[in-house]
Amino acid sequence: MTSGSQEVRVERDGRAMTITLDRPDDQNRLTRDVLLTLQGLVDGLGVDEGTHAVVITGSGAAFFSMGILNPVVRGSYTKDQILELVRMANRLYDAIEALPQIVIAAFNGAARAGAAELSLACDIRLAAAHATFALPEALWGGFPGAGGPVRLPGIVGRARALELICTGREIDAVEMERLGLVLAVYPAARLLPEARALAARICASGPLATRGAKRIVNVRNAAGFAASRALADALRHALEWSQDVDEGMAAHREHRSPRFTGR
Repeated sequence: MTSGSQEVRVERDGRAMTITLDRPDDQNRLTRDVLLTLQGLVDGLGVDEGTHAVVITGSGAAFFSMGILNPVVRGSYTKDQILELVRMANRLYDAIEALPQIVIAAFNGAARAGAAELSLACDIRLAAAHATFALPEALWGGFPGAGGPVRLPGIVGRARALELICTGREIDAVEMERLGLVLAVYPAARLLPEARALAARICASGPLATRGAKRIVNVRNAAGFAASRALADALRHALEWSQDVDEGMAAHREHRSPRFTGR
């Protein structure tokens, strides 16, 4: 069964759901409307006892999603609007992480910035062979504000997380698998069938078992999460009004190297 909006497609197959970001002409960007649509879906899943696994992917072959903001898109928003979008994303990603269902991100293409952070809130990640992953915010004078520095160290380790965040380096599917960022890599045509097959195998297990296991894992990881998120929110607010952020955005738009001052 297929439903959803023109920008977010929802398909159900038994006890599994597939959510597809369906804006390929805009690199599957997470606009305000898309974030709100996803939040509504996630709120419903939070009380849905009939769905046991969820796959999130993107439409087309180029982008899982380019994220929420880039230097070009940012120019159309005020700083207050940017902060509100980041807060919306954080609420959504926290809710995805807290879902009782097992959530699988299927990287059908490039995952960048806020979309890469969305995938980090998922329980399992799979990638097509041509997929890439990047948190490029430091190249623009900022840092990932929707959970990247909070979640990534627990997946790839502290040193590698800092290297990826502080250089903005893009990694390919082979490195994603080597780092443990994705569970497996598949040819593009096999990615979604494999993701759905994994979801079906999860759905065949007892729901008390899978939901209980996820709760235990989440509780184990919760101790430092709230403090890290609070610090991220506070630093992001201060960062948004810094000269470096404005310089980073301008340099990207003007195709030149930024001149950061640390102010």
